[in-house]
Amino acid sequence: MDGAITDVPGLLVGHWTDLEAVTGCTVVLSLQGAVGGVDVRGAAPGTRETDLLRPANLVQQVHAILLSGGSAFGLDAASGVMRYLEERNIGFPTRVARVPIVPAAILFDLAIGSATVRPDAAAGYQACLVAAAGAVAEGSVGAGAGATVGKALGMEHATKGGIGTASRVLSDGVVVGALVAVNAFGDVVDPRSGQVVAGPRHTEGRGFVRTTDILTLGRDRALAVSQETIPTNTTIGVVATNARLSKEQVNRLAQMAHDGLSWAVRPAHTMGDGDLIFALATGEVATDQSLTVLGTAAAEAVAEAILRGVTRARSLGGVPAVDDLER
Repeated sequence: MDGAITDVPGLLVGHWTDLEAVTGCTVVLSLQGAVGGVDVRGAAPGTRETDLLRPANLVQQVHAILLSGGSAFGLDAASGVMRYLEERNIGFPTRVARVPIVPAAILFDLAIGSATVRPDAAAGYQACLVAAAGAVAEGSVGAGAGATVGKALGMEHATKGGIGTASRVLSDGVVVGALVAVNAFGDVVDPRSGQVVAGPRHTEGRGFVRTTDILTLGRDRALAVSQETIPTNTTIGVVATNARLSKEQVNRLAQMAHDGLSWAVRPAHTMGDGDLIFALATGEVATDQSLTVLGTAAAEAVAEAILRGVTRARSLGGVPAVDDLER
């Protein structure tokens, strides 16, 4: 096991990264198909094909999920993923063609690097070409390249975010994995210790100012910016399992996985975030594990993936990473 979402057999992950423009995209491929679900909690989402994942709607399986930077422009990268799948005759069967279904979500990274370079169809296609099983690159790559966190005092006091992954293996061989791109308005917090790992950098001296203190106690009020006026956020991710689940259960898995987001990002699901989690179930293992157990494992994997995303990030675009800050 690699401690990654690719511990779920059959899943492949690929990144496309532009370090000069500080943006990128990430694809999760399930070429044999997986039951898909989604739960959107943030108030500022940017999405594609999420309606098809609702339990009552027609499509039962998807073959790829795209996470992208570039704000709404980045949704174009899903077209490249569609082309990759179409070339391999993978997609939803109709009488005249197989139509690849590629749900996608974006994060806003235009305030770092170049605002005019965004992931496009060619970027999505390239991410598919390099998609592989095994260890997954983390930090400032793919959809995490331009991610930042802790923006309550403005971008000049933000800390670098990134993309991270984690997994859990249950007693009967069921695997639950997560892949998360962390671009939050709030802080990233270690759920076990309560310590802020990344957030708004203190205006005087070292360390971080808790976003909740800025919002509720008025700390650094003169510098604080309204989360409603800076749509520069969003934590987006994918959880996956090899368990055999229905579409309703997969959507519930996505809902429960958000617990991990709220454990590790504070505050989460704000008016300035488009927080979203996709869920996939490949159906390889018929399990007696309850959905409560699977959802708890998913939440733990999400929280760990978020921590890994920021601790493995590198300084880019003038925004320092955790490892480059004086403690």
